[in-house]
Amino acid sequence: METGSPVGPGSGEATAVAPVWSGLPPGLLRMRRLLLVVWLGLAAVAVGLPLGLLVGPAWAAFALLPLAGVAWGWVLLGRNWRSWRYAERADDLLITRGVLWREETVVPYGRMQLVEVTSGPLQRYFGLAGVQLHTAAAATDAVIPGLDPAEAERLRDRLTALGEARSAGL
Repeated sequence: METGSPVGPGSGEATAVAPVWSGLPPGLLRMRRLLLVVWLGLAAVAVGLPLGLLVGPAWAAFALLPLAGVAWGWVLLGRNWRSWRYAERADDLLITRGVLWREETVVPYGRMQLVEVTSGPLQRYFGLAGVQLHTAAAATDAVIPGLDPAEAERLRDRLTALGEARSAGL
């Protein structure tokens, strides 16, 4: 190839294909927001009721602080949920998350040792499951939370098959 010639379609060079990103299902956001409302709602009652009964009704206004936390947390949970994405590429899995500090994790298929699907009681109630990826280095372990169970199992099976194929030459 000549110096200064363009690289692109039709130039004979392979071009990089942009990864296809997948987001998390809305069930995870619903579950997290429900937990936020329940816990901070209980905190508002736990603060406001004793203060209102023991000190005076004006002091019960401190129960508005946890309720303000609900409004603030509602927005932050939405932003955090939208920041989670993952993409399957030919040789690795990309996971990106974070609003203020973006974190992108690249897990090569050949480095994966264990891929597991986890789902606690609350996750099962909301129809969710998470995929946990384990590698030889604990720092590169990754998780994709809140997937549909069928998607989590499909991803586990695909990652396991690709991991076995990539590590066969080691």
